[in-house]
Amino acid sequence: MSRGSLRIAWLGAGPLQQESGGVPGVATELLYGLSKLGYEIDCFFAGVEREVPQRLAAAENLTFVWGTSRWHWNRWYSRGRLAALVSGLLARSYASLRVRREVARRHARAPYDVVYQFSNIETLAMPAAMRRTVPLVIQPETHMAGELKALIAERHLGARCQPLHTRAIVIAVRLLRTIVQRSRIRRARLLVCISSVFRDHLVHDYGFPLERTVVIPNPVRLERFGNLERGLAEPPAILVLGRVAARKGIEDVIAVARRLHERGIDAHVRIVGGPDLASDYTKLLDELPPENSEYAGRIPPSEVPVELMRSDILLQASKYEPFGLTVAEALAAGVPVVATDEVGAIEGIDPSVGATVRPGDVEGIVTAIVAMLERLRVEPQATRSLARAEAERRYAPELVCGEVASALQALVADETSTSRR
Repeated sequence: MSRGSLRIAWLGAGPLQQESGGVPGVATELLYGLSKLGYEIDCFFAGVEREVPQRLAAAENLTFVWGTSRWHWNRWYSRGRLAALVSGLLARSYASLRVRREVARRHARAPYDVVYQFSNIETLAMPAAMRRTVPLVIQPETHMAGELKALIAERHLGARCQPLHTRAIVIAVRLLRTIVQRSRIRRARLLVCISSVFRDHLVHDYGFPLERTVVIPNPVRLERFGNLERGLAEPPAILVLGRVAARKGIEDVIAVARRLHERGIDAHVRIVGGPDLASDYTKLLDELPPENSEYAGRIPPSEVPVELMRSDILLQASKYEPFGLTVAEALAAGVPVVATDEVGAIEGIDPSVGATVRPGDVEGIVTAIVAMLERLRVEPQATRSLARAEAERRYAPELVCGEVASALQALVADETSTSRR
């Protein structure tokens, strides 16, 4: 079977018109890259029609099919984070059921070779009648069992930040989704795992067969990041970029900032981000030492490249992190990273620009930061160039999409061979 001969139904998360990273950015790169390889892709989205990036709209072999969900922020059903979390899930589920009819109709007219379910594990949009004849491929960006375990493990931190009823509802929702995901993930013929550490969690938590997995990292649009010719900031800037929420190691970041101040290490810790719908750890940030650290709040995704350009090291202290796009983006911007070995995006990165420590190892983080700062003082341009080269080697969209294409071709060829026996 020659590359470019597949017809794909894409389900799950999709792109946004403004190309500014995140999961929508990953969707954009995958769709664009696969379309350039000649694949014919029908994209089914639960939400109402919106603008997509021009390069996707211009692709002749991409078709966008929109649903009916008119869920909006700041309505009576979405005014609070908890209400938005629950009502958003319900709205997407209902809209996915309506999308399912359109998937079945188009499949009857021109059969699909593969259903590619992106980001979400438990989408309801795949028709039951197709499960026996069309292989399902799932590429999850997170899993609820991991999110649930993080909430339970950090219940003492949650109690300091949010009321009991909020935490109880979030845990109940994630427990329900964990049960549903454990059932639905087994329908996949292939699981595209964005890191090996995440694959191991999926295999362990959901009992998914290891032999039906492949590890392929997320792609990053490298052109968004540049200007590698810069020295150290004064003082050197350590950026913590991402959600201020459960599993992100916020308490360890605070401890690192304190340790750096106590030791007189010349560095400034800057935390950028906000809470998510399920948890809010911003109260913990009151404990940041003001002498060497600050909380800058949330910024628009479009400002991430500028924020990275002003930084010298990215710190990712997560206890659970299937990938960590901020790590990949930092490397693309020439910013070396200190991360825990639970962060999927740090896998396979040269240790001189991607240092790893165990989750919760505050002393190890401080030691790695000091070593990285020294490397930047001695070889700033070489270090930044190596970080960029590692991003190009690991996350370049054309390379990632080529790996995805090869996995899909192998799956369909195997399915075809099996059906002929």
